[in-house]
Amino acid sequence: MATIIDGKALAKKIRENLKIECDKLKKKNINPKLAVIMVGDNPASKVYVRNKSKACKEIGIEYEEYLLEDTITQQELNELIKKLNDSKEINGILLQSPIPSHLNINQAFKSITYRKDVDGFTPSSVGKLAIGEDTFISCTPHGVMKMIDEYNIDLTGKDVVILGRSNIVGKPLIQCCLQKNATVTVCHSKTKNIKEHTKRADILISAIGQAKFVTADMVKENAVVIDVGINRTEEGKLIGDVDFEQVEKKASYITPVPGGVGPMTIAMLMNNVIKAAKEQNDKNSTF
Repeated sequence: MATIIDGKALAKKIRENLKIECDKLKKKNINPKLAVIMVGDNPASKVYVRNKSKACKEIGIEYEEYLLEDTITQQELNELIKKLNDSKEINGILLQSPIPSHLNINQAFKSITYRKDVDGFTPSSVGKLAIGEDTFISCTPHGVMKMIDEYNIDLTGKDVVILGRSNIVGKPLIQCCLQKNATVTVCHSKTKNIKEHTKRADILISAIGQAKFVTADMVKENAVVIDVGINRTEEGKLIGDVDFEQVEKKASYITPVPGGVGPMTIAMLMNNVIKAAKEQNDKNSTF
C-alpha cells in the first residue's frame, strides 16, 4: 500500500511558518496585502476566493477584494490592474479565472507587474521560470514540488510523465521537474497511446480534470502518483483524476483528493504574497 502524501498537514505547517514570517514583517511596519479581482458571478470562483480570504486572515495578510460586473470592458479591467500596480499598499495581485469570454485573460495577465504577480502567470514570470531565475511559480505546480521535497522524493534521472499541458499547471510543472533533473514527458488530448507513456513513469502527475481517468493498469509498480484533478460526482463528492482505491495498492506514494494538492495551492499563494512583500521592501533586491 502506498504512503499517502498529506497535503493538508503540509499546508498547515507552511501556513504556520508564514504567520511567523508575517508577524516579523509587521514589526518592521511592512503589512503584506493581497488584492483579488473577480469578474462575474462564477460559483466555483466564489468558493476559491472565499478560501483565499480565509487563509489571508489566518496568516495575517491584509486582503482587498474587487468584485466586478461581467459587463466590464477590457480597458476598465486593465485600468484597475494599473491602479493596483501603482499602489504602494498592495503587494500581490490575483485575477481569479475564468473571466467572461469577451475579455482577454492573457492581456489582463500581461498588464500585472511581475513584482506583484503572485499567481506566476505573467509572461515575465513564465520566462524567468523557464531559464531558471528566481520568480513567482504558479501556485499549484509550486505546491506539487513542495510535496515532492517534503517526502524526499528524488527526481534526478527519473521519468516524470505529466498528463495535461495547461498554462496553469502542466507547462510550469515541466520547468519545475527539469530543474530537479528529471526526464519529462507531457501527454495531452492529442497524444497517442497514453498508457504506453504512463506505464513507464517513475512519477506520474495527472492534471486533466477527468474523474478516475488514471486506472491501476496505467501505473508502473511503485510509481509516485500526484493527482491534481478536482472533479465532482453527481452526488457532489470530490474525486480526482486517479482511481485512488485501485492505484493506491500499486503506487509507492499517492496524493488523495481532497486533502492532497488542493490545500497546497492556497498555501503557496500565501507564500508568494509574503515573498512579494519582502522583495518589494528589500532595497537590495534585484528581483
